[in-house]
Amino acid sequence: MIKFFLMVNKKGQTRLSRYYEHIEINKRTTLEAEVIKNCLSRAKDQCSFIEYKDFKLVYRQYAALFVVVGINETENEMAVYELIHNFVEVLDKYFSRVSELDVSFSESK
Repeated sequence: MIKFFLMVNKKGQTRLSRYYEHIEINKRTTLEAEVIKNCLSRAKDQCSFIEYKDFKLVYRQYAALFVVVGINETENEMAVYELIHNFVEVLDKYFSRVSELDVSFSESK
């Protein structure tokens, strides 16, 4: 079962989060920070599956965007890995060119 779905940039900022189990807001912030730290600190040649607390993390990197899915122990990691890729492909087709841009509006004023 999928526990949560995150999209995060290389700076560690959460761009999208969706939780499928109830987690208190203050615990979500802590969880996201730890998950992001674990995924961003890994080298590109390391496996995209991480055992974390009582669940697993499956992630993929697309340019400056990381897609991270938290799953329970019984879920198939490869199926979730492919799900992430299919999700990104659908976004790319629908929006024609999906990218994560960090724009500072204070600089443009």
